[in-house]
Amino acid sequence: MIRPELVCPAGTPAGLRTAVEAGADTVYCGFQNATNARNFPGLNFTPQEMERAVGHAHDRGTKVLLALNTFPPAGKFDLWRDAAALGAEMGVDAFIVADIGVADHIAREHPGARLHLSVQAAASSPEAIRYYCREFGVKRVVLPRILTVPEIEALAAEIPCEIETFIFGNHGLMVEGRCSLTNYVTGLSTNMDGVCSPAADVHYDRDTEGTMTTRLRDVTIDRFGCAETAGYPTICKGRYHAPHREDGYYAFEEPVSLNLAKLLPSLMGAGVHAFKIEGRQRSRAYVRKVVGAFRRAVDDVMAGETPALDDLVALTEGRKQTEGAFKTKKWR
Repeated sequence: MIRPELVCPAGTPAGLRTAVEAGADTVYCGFQNATNARNFPGLNFTPQEMERAVGHAHDRGTKVLLALNTFPPAGKFDLWRDAAALGAEMGVDAFIVADIGVADHIAREHPGARLHLSVQAAASSPEAIRYYCREFGVKRVVLPRILTVPEIEALAAEIPCEIETFIFGNHGLMVEGRCSLTNYVTGLSTNMDGVCSPAADVHYDRDTEGTMTTRLRDVTIDRFGCAETAGYPTICKGRYHAPHREDGYYAFEEPVSLNLAKLLPSLMGAGVHAFKIEGRQRSRAYVRKVVGAFRRAVDDVMAGETPALDDLVALTEGRKQTEGAFKTKKWR
């Protein structure tokens, strides 16, 4: 059985240190610009912070993956080119890429660099994955969250690279790398600018009865009563009124988090090389708790023991969790 690499979120330098201390084999992070798909105020790293963070992680035996996983708009490629050069100079262990132009540039200009294919590329067929491996030398693919464990096992036998799967965090049922909902309302693209629901465009209004309304620009995307827990202010997870429904309902995706703790042995047996925890926007307390829980669970499985699975539901979105398509799916 393959010993899987535990790949953990590092949204800030403090978050990176927390993930390393909690037992991460690898952390993933990005610069403070549009080159990564979590381009939010207060998140990510300056070049100076990244250099120190890489040194800190390497001194403790932890790898660092640099996310360059957005799609450069025409005329702005220099930002991605410069980020790749900085990452190579700092000695990051791999680049996470989605755009074929970015992948081609790094493969040509930094031939010794290791490339991982981002989930943003939405590559889930052996033909697509083999293309990236053949053309750009991709060494690992991060699979979209739409495949069952048997499908992953079958895929592993047909591709010449490692497999990484998400095990905790955002459920992500929207087609990875193809989201246009935020762009429709704000003009900023999740996939090109790295922002989903830009902070400057999110507004919260509470009425005299205590009801909270969430708006993205002029679009009302959700409304919560006093006793309800507010979800993330994203269009895809908002509630809407429609002619066939009297009450507001989740038209696209209900807030819920992926939790594959019980499927770890099956995923290992299927040939998964790395387990990814989502959450660069989350707190250090979240990182410490989740990374620590999965560190213990993976180590237990590798030791032939039944993993002691921590109750992480309090850290899930909407306090709900699912195994999603990984266990079974009735849709295609």
